[in-house]
Amino acid sequence: LIDVCVLQEYGEIEGELAWVGTDRVEKEFLTDFPVLLPKGKLFKRPLDDPITLPSWLSEEEANYYVTQFQKTGFTGPLNFYRNLDRNWELLKPWVGCKIETPAKFMMGDKDLVYHMPGMKDYIHNGGFQEDVPGLMEVVVLEGVDHFISMEKPSEVNQYIFDFFSHFIEPKKKEPSAVCFKPSL
Repeated sequence: LIDVCVLQEYGEIEGELAWVGTDRVEKEFLTDFPVLLPKGKLFKRPLDDPITLPSWLSEEEANYYVTQFQKTGFTGPLNFYRNLDRNWELLKPWVGCKIETPAKFMMGDKDLVYHMPGMKDYIHNGGFQEDVPGLMEVVVLEGVDHFISMEKPSEVNQYIFDFFSHFIEPKKKEPSAVCFKPSL
């Protein structure tokens, strides 16, 4: 659960994240998402507890993300949460619009959003389909948290491939060419 109120003051959360250190922060985000962000207690476990990376995340890959955030900091991603009111304002003209485009929805069964009050009912009992009439399928991947494409890349790719395959006409089989060699 991210307490977006804590994120509103520019610099405050950045200071706490800097105090913890980019390496620790990024590995916490990747291994135990979502994080808790109450002031003064950023993560679920004590900061001196070791972090064991999940099987889908190598130390090399985690370090790549750490290096990138060491260059840029966390302000960019945090600004998403600081801009929620403006996003609502910009999207207001489209309130009530239906999404007619064919769509497939995927998420992990361990993702916090899936367990928010009313979410499962909305997704599985008609509300989602009403708002997204083009919704062709809902896939809830078992044992998967927030980073579905990293946690189960083969399965996610297959679901995406299968989805787009619905829109591709099969190629007509061309007759194979026969090659004749002249006899000598």
